[in-house]
Amino acid sequence: MLTLYYYPGACSLAPHIILEEGGFEFELNAVDLYQKTTESGGDFLAINPKGCVPVLAWEDGTVLTEVGAILQYLGDQVPEKGLVPEAGTMDRYRLQETLSYLSSEIHKLFGALYHPEIPDQYKEETKKTILSRLAYLSGQLGDRDYLMGETYTVADAYLFALLGFTTHFGIEIAADSPLLTYMGRVANRRAVVNALRKEGLIE
Repeated sequence: MLTLYYYPGACSLAPHIILEEGGFEFELNAVDLYQKTTESGGDFLAINPKGCVPVLAWEDGTVLTEVGAILQYLGDQVPEKGLVPEAGTMDRYRLQETLSYLSSEIHKLFGALYHPEIPDQYKEETKKTILSRLAYLSGQLGDRDYLMGETYTVADAYLFALLGFTTHFGIEIAADSPLLTYMGRVANRRAVVNALRKEGLIE
């Protein structure tokens, strides 16, 4: 049995969605990121010394961290779902390219917005940068259904989780952006609805 250590609405939502999408048997264990304790009463730092979610854990004590790595692992376990392209293909490297962009150029920027000691002016500039990076993705998306084309992949689960951060921080995506239609399309997937409900993010 797999266990996903998560925080509601955090980037751990992405692997949660893929666990649902892939039909995995798994359990959830919420993490208090401030106290570094788990819902089951454990010391989270003993599980992941990095102190952050997500963590995918096995019963034998094996753990895997970092969103991109976890997403690709899960996708590879259910090849029939088409959640990741075949290893060694150019499409797979395009997926890794996209996951890296989401992680290093967008996800990391949100970190500054969580810290009260960071000046408001810097936060506003950071929000503008986030919007510019999202505008690039909007251009890449165009009239396609998903980031990689017409096929839903693990990258879409990751982007969906990150787009949820924009609402939290009041970052307004342009009304004519393809990202808004895209968000609705992804949000309507059964696996996404299940994950959001289990994390208490929707009723």
